[in-house]
Amino acid sequence: QVNLVESGGGLVQAGGSLRLSCAASGRTFSGWTMGWFRQAPGKEREFVAAIRWSGGSTYYADSVKGRFTISRDNAKNTVYLQMNSLKPEDTAVYYCAAKSSIVTGQSPLDYDYWGQGTQVSVSA
Repeated sequence: QVNLVESGGGLVQAGGSLRLSCAASGRTFSGWTMGWFRQAPGKEREFVAAIRWSGGSTYYADSVKGRFTISRDNAKNTVYLQMNSLKPEDTAVYYCAAKSSIVTGQSPLDYDYWGQGTQVSVSA
């Protein structure tokens, strides 16, 4: 049973930074892809970033490229999302997700497991 637990959300002013963490457990994740998605009120869940657990290749949505960085710590089985230069439009619930394939995907339907989400709020 795969379990994903996010942490690190909060309230920050525009231009500030936050680091989200996703603690993954239940199996080894070699060959898997880990992703971050977000969902704002009244909007669909959207792709933010993804990383291949093996090799560490990363992928980003255009809206966060250059501001957000996804990384992983193999020893801690944890995936991070460093968010810099935050904007009010980044306000959303952020979800960690995992898929049992190295084929990265940007649709929520591509992912098999989800965390409970963590709220990120950016004030103007």
